[in-house]
Amino acid sequence: MQLRNLPPLDLLVPFEASARLGSFTRAAEELSVTQSAVSQRVRTLESILNTALFTRSHRAISLTDEGRELFNGVKIALQHLSAATVSMQHRDARPVLRLAVDTSIGAFWLTPRLSSFLCGHAPLTVDLSVSDDEAEILGADVVVLHGNGTWPGFSARLLFGDEVVPVCAPSYLTKCPVTTAQDMLKADLIDLDYKQWNWMNWGIWLTEKDLNPSEARVLIRTDSYAAQIDAARAGLGIALGWSQLLDEDLAAGRLVKPIEASVQTSYGYYLLLRHGADETAHALAEHMCAYMGESAA
Repeated sequence: MQLRNLPPLDLLVPFEASARLGSFTRAAEELSVTQSAVSQRVRTLESILNTALFTRSHRAISLTDEGRELFNGVKIALQHLSAATVSMQHRDARPVLRLAVDTSIGAFWLTPRLSSFLCGHAPLTVDLSVSDDEAEILGADVVVLHGNGTWPGFSARLLFGDEVVPVCAPSYLTKCPVTTAQDMLKADLIDLDYKQWNWMNWGIWLTEKDLNPSEARVLIRTDSYAAQIDAARAGLGIALGWSQLLDEDLAAGRLVKPIEASVQTSYGYYLLLRHGADETAHALAEHMCAYMGESAA
């Protein structure tokens, strides 16, 4: 930004008030200065810009085309400055809790756990980050992340392990019956793009079941777990789902398991608490772990 090209603010404010109110006198009253001071500052601004901003008559002023163009920009800029100033002056004094989760947890798991915590806790502001960029979300105090349980600078507690199962809409099975793992090779598969080292896709799942992935038919491939599940809900094919993330969909019948077959890995979803985090972060971590214990019970 070339700040040297900006006219002084003490010239722009009288100009904006005069343009908005259509009068140097009324602008002076609003700004608690004299009419001559407003008029002089507007003339100085016109001199700097080498442009007439107002057409002046004996009792009235009106914007020129150039003045109208400048007014539109100045009005918005001053509104933003005013909003930022008010925000700074009335900054929320509540404590801030930095929480970060990956996109699958954010879409399928977080809301009820966070809601119940906020209802039972003193007022606070949650600064929530949702991303599949591990380096980005590890800047928070409380993190829910998929991996092997080891992250320097954090203590980690396992929330649930990997149990990866095929899921689809009930309607899909009416056009493509599936009763065995072998039948997966004839089905339309919705695959998760293998971008994270610990993600599972159909190639890994089928190999674990002693099936040849090269014989499978992948209809859709996406790098979004949520998009994959949405496609399965829409009846487009069979996706891979993490059981603990799909409890509500399975209970409501939006998704079904076409076969009772799963693959378990050595990875899982962990709740991470940054070393040295404050009491609020500790309270949220304990709440989430307790919530998972109650759900398991």
